Amino acid sequence: MSRPRRLFLLAAGGLLLGLLLLFALSKATPYEETIEHGPAPEVRSNPYLAAERFLIDQGRAVDHADGLGGLAESKNNQQVLLLLGERSTMTPGQAERLLHWVDQGGHLVFVAERIWDEKNGSSGDLLLDALNLQQHEAGENLDDSLTADAAANAEKRPALTRLYLENEDAPAYLAFDTNYHLYDAGGRAHAWANSASATHMLQLRRGSGLITALTDSWIWQNDAIAQYDHAWLLWYLTQDRDVTLIYRTEHDDLLQRLLRYFPEALAALLLMLLATLWHVAQRQGPLEAPAERNRRRLQEHLRGTADFLHRRVGQHRLISSLQDDILRQAQRRHPGFEILEHAEQCQVLARVSGTGADAVTQAMLPPFKNPVSAAEFTRQVARLQSIRNRL
Repeated sequence: MSRPRRLFLLAAGGLLLGLLLLFALSKATPYEETIEHGPAPEVRSNPYLAAERFLIDQGRAVDHADGLGGLAESKNNQQVLLLLGERSTMTPGQAERLLHWVDQGGHLVFVAERIWDEKNGSSGDLLLDALNLQQHEAGENLDDSLTADAAANAEKRPALTRLYLENEDAPAYLAFDTNYHLYDAGGRAHAWANSASATHMLQLRRGSGLITALTDSWIWQNDAIAQYDHAWLLWYLTQDRDVTLIYRTEHDDLLQRLLRYFPEALAALLLMLLATLWHVAQRQGPLEAPAERNRRRLQEHLRGTADFLHRRVGQHRLISSLQDDILRQAQRRHPGFEILEHAEQCQVLARVSGTGADAVTQAMLPPFKNPVSAAEFTRQVARLQSIRNRL
């Protein structure tokens, strides 16, 4: 093919490819796709991260406390303590120290955890019982303080809790869990927030401090704090004070942390332990020094061979082998021996070997199926060897 023709074909191919690309571009439609990767790790580990950022933006100093061990021991009594974590491990001493801290001017915000037990006359929640507060399932024991205005507004927002403040025309709306109700058995609360059928927040004074009890705290979690007036309530309860937040009171022990972060190392350690136990558990007898070559005699070899055959094939096979050898020897000495009856064979063996007929008959009995004593086995072998040697 000539050079001009090749150049022409290359140019035509390039033109055709360009036209195809232009056609494909004209048919392509741009679009946007959003890929959700879920919350960041710090959000998953801290359900109240958005609440913390909100408080920091409001000028609050936010601190964390891990666990209930040093609760209220080194805290400024001009702080707000948001106790939102599990309190099942709280001790009476810790509850007493915490309430003493409130008496000195602190503000405690906590979540009621236990339901009031009529039989025991308590709920088992150390803070609720100490403050004479009760938590019930909605519909059991409702506070009579629900006003007519609250009942009327329930028709508009039946699932929301309303908090009325002085000098405010409209209430704050909060989405507490309406399945639970707080009851002020001591009649000491000076402020509360009600839904259509229950009370979800109580506030009472104690000494120089303040206590706020809630039925739940999910309204301040990351996915709910931006709804309704949840952020405003957090601001209202913490205004003009620094905040200490406790939301995680249970920590993993050493074994749980090892399982989480070093599973391969634990698996290898377990395998090594099993291998060590298997090695130690093996039953090994004492080492026996090999015998010297100058004391290895024919008798020892014969005895060792006999012991080996006895262990390997058993008494039945050894007796059968000796009897078969005797029959082969007798056939060579007496033609037609194999067609004789057993009694006649015994007579021939007695005559040829010069042994008594009774001894031959006893020796040529069929081998016993079950093992016999060593003495009986030795006598039987001796009879057979005597007959074979004489043949």
